[in-house]
Order: sequence, then C-alpha cells, then structure tokens
Amino acid sequence: MKKLIAAGLIAGSLCMGVPASAHEPAVNDTYDDGVMHPLRLAYYLAHPIGFTAEWLIGRPFQYVISREGLRNVFGWRPIEEDAAYRGGISTTEGM
Repeated sequence: MKKLIAAGLIAGSLCMGVPASAHEPAVNDTYDDGVMHPLRLAYYLAHPIGFTAEWLIGRPFQYVISREGLRNVFGWRPIEEDAAYRGGISTTEGM
C-alpha cells in the first residue's frame, strides 16, 4: 500500500511539472498594437476600481433597497417588471 501511495505521489509531481500542451504557445503570447493604445491602458487601470466598487458598494446597496420593506421607499422594481427597461414593451399585454 505504501508503494502505491509513493508511486501515485511521484507520478502526480511529475505530471504537475509538464504543461498539457508544451508545444503550443500561450493564448496571450502574441503582441498586438491595440494592447498599448492609451485608452486600453486607462481601462486596465480603471477596471479593478470599477469591479471593486460594484462588489463593495453597488451590490450591497441593491441588496438593501430590494428588501420587501424598503422596495416602496426606494421605488425598486425587478428588471423583469420594469417596462421602461424593455423599451416600453409590456409582457402582460398579450395575456
């Protein structure tokens, strides 16, 4: 049993060192001039800030205002019920 475990550990450690496709380049390995565009560079800097703000501010705020007791205070409606969000088309007209 000890030999089987040792063989499994050795085989696992050898497989971890070898990439699955060693002969193929990585997906993002090629250079493109669009990567160095000034707006792209600004996006790279601003994206983590926006992502963090969404998760730390936006989503908790939406959770609070969508609670049953606070929906009427803030005027919150699910997107499925908001006809203005769908361009004024109501899904209940044809029923």
